Amino acid sequence: MAEESFQELLNLNQRVDKAQTDNLSAEDFAGADLAGANLNGANLNGANLNGANLSLANLSDANLGDANLSGANLSGANLSGANLSKANLNGADLSGANLGRADLKGIDLKNANLSLANLDSANLKGANLNGAYLSGIKLSGANLSSANLSDADLKFSNLNGANLSNADLRNANLSNAYLNLANLYGAKINNSTKLDNKSLG
Repeated sequence: MAEESFQELLNLNQRVDKAQTDNLSAEDFAGADLAGANLNGANLNGANLNGANLSLANLSDANLGDANLSGANLSGANLSGANLSKANLNGADLSGANLGRADLKGIDLKNANLSLANLDSANLKGANLNGAYLSGIKLSGANLSSANLSDADLKFSNLNGANLSNADLRNANLSNAYLNLANLYGAKINNSTKLDNKSLG
């Protein structure tokens, strides 16, 4: 039994090593333990990483476009400069992750945990962040135009200089958020949106 487990781990490590140079698009890593793996610049376009453990992994500049990362653990991972456009991160844990400058256009982050994550200057145009936990997140200078932030928790978040034009902020909690120089033109806000006037100063 132990020999089989060791062989499975060895095979997985070999596949991870190959990811740095090979095209692993549409590869199946569902449920895999890739904690701390170095996948810098890897091509994982369309890969299945459903429920995978990628905590503290290095995925900087990786191509994860159209990948399935639903329910994945990416806490503390480095995803700076990564391409995650149209990826599925529904229910994923990205707490404390670095996604600065990442391409997240059209990404599905519904109910995801991004507390204390860094998304400064990230592109989240048209992203689905419905019900996401974003408390203390850094989104300074980020593009959130036409993003769905309804029911999202953005308490104590930094949205200074962010583009929130035409974003859906209905029922969102932005109490104690920083919104200096943020663009809120055309944003959808209702009576249940929690927005402090002092945050807009």
